[in-house]
Amino acid sequence: MLVADRYRLHTVIGRGGMGEVWHAQDEVLGRPVAVKVLLNDVADASAEARFRLEAQTSARLNHPNVVGTLDFGTWEGRCFLVMELVDGGSLAAELTGGGPLHADRLAQVAQEAAEGLAAAHEQGIVHRDVKPGNLLSDRHGTIRIADFGIARFVDDPSAGLTTTGQIVGTGLYLAPERAIGTPASSASDMYSLGCVLYQLAVGHPPFEADTPTALLYQHVDAPPVPPHQRGAALPPAFEAYLLSMLAKRPEDRPTARQAADWFRSGAWRGAPEPLPPELPDAVEPYRQAGRRSTGPGRHRGAQQPSAGPALHQGAAPDHGPATRATSGPDTGWSTSVHRVAPRRPGVRTSVRRHFRVLAVLGGAALFVCALLLGMNLF
Repeated sequence: MLVADRYRLHTVIGRGGMGEVWHAQDEVLGRPVAVKVLLNDVADASAEARFRLEAQTSARLNHPNVVGTLDFGTWEGRCFLVMELVDGGSLAAELTGGGPLHADRLAQVAQEAAEGLAAAHEQGIVHRDVKPGNLLSDRHGTIRIADFGIARFVDDPSAGLTTTGQIVGTGLYLAPERAIGTPASSASDMYSLGCVLYQLAVGHPPFEADTPTALLYQHVDAPPVPPHQRGAALPPAFEAYLLSMLAKRPEDRPTARQAADWFRSGAWRGAPEPLPPELPDAVEPYRQAGRRSTGPGRHRGAQQPSAGPALHQGAAPDHGPATRATSGPDTGWSTSVHRVAPRRPGVRTSVRRHFRVLAVLGGAALFVCALLLGMNLF
C-alpha cells in the first residue's frame, strides 16, 4: 500500500486509540520511516484536529531523546503522520521481556527521558501521557519519547480535560493534581516519569486498584511504598530521589532539567563525599617513622589514603592479610592504615587557652555591669 505516492506501508508495528503505526519505506529518499495513519472509525473533526496538533507539537521538538516528525498530510480522507523509525522496542516490552531493570540501565532511562521532557517543557509543551509504551529504546539503548497525541501547551486552558469532561492520560501514571481536575503542568510529567521508573525498578507501578476511582484516590492520598520494600535493589540516593519525583505537591518535585543533570552527574550511586585533606604536621611524624629501619618481626607504618567513609567516621580499619607483620627484611611501605594520635598541648597552647578563658569572663563581667548600670539609671 502506497500512501501519498511516497510512503510504502509494510507491517503494523503499533496501534492506539486514534491510529495505527506502520513500518514503511520512504521511496523518494530511500529510508525507513514510521507512518501513523488515523483510523477510519475515529476520523471525525475532533480526531483530525488532535492528530494535526500532535504533528505540530512534535515538529517543534528537535532533540535526540524525542522521536522526530518528518511529514504530515492527508490520504484518502485520512490524516497521516510520518516519524523517525526507532529500530527497537518500548520500555513496556523491555520490562515484560527481562523483568525489572538494573540500577545502571534505570539511571540511563531516567536521564534520557528527563532530557527529552526538558526539551519539551522548554518549548512550553506538556506531554501528559508519559508511560512505558511511549518511551522507546533504539538498538543502541537510547531512550526516545514518542506519542504527543494528547500533549498540550502550558497556557492552554483545556489542558486538563477533554471536551467530554474526561481526564486524559493513563491512570496508572496520573499525577495527583490531574486526578482532581487541575490542568497538567511540567511537574505532572515528572510525576508520571517517577511512576514509570518505579515500575521499571519494581516490576509494578506504585499504585494499583480494582477501579479507576480507587486508583485516583491512591494517587492523591496514599504514600508510595519505598522500592526496597518491594524487592528493588536501588542505591539509597536513587530511591530517595525517585520518591521525591512522586511527591504529592507539584512544587516538591524536581524539574526535568534538574533530574537530567542529577542522573548524569552519577549522584544516584550514592557516592560518599571526598574526605578533607590531612594536616601535613600531623602526618609528617609517621612518614619519618616509616623511613626508619625496623628489625625482623616488625613492619613500617605508612599514612595511606583513607579506606572509605567508615574510617572517616571513626571506625576501626579493616586489618586484613596486608597488615600483618613481616618476618624478613623490609622491602617497602606496608599497607596498614593508622590514625594519627592527638598531640599533647604545649606551653604556648596552654597560655592561649587561659587567655581566651579570661577574655570571655572579662567580657561577661563588663556586660553584667553595663546591664545593672542601665537598670539603675532607668
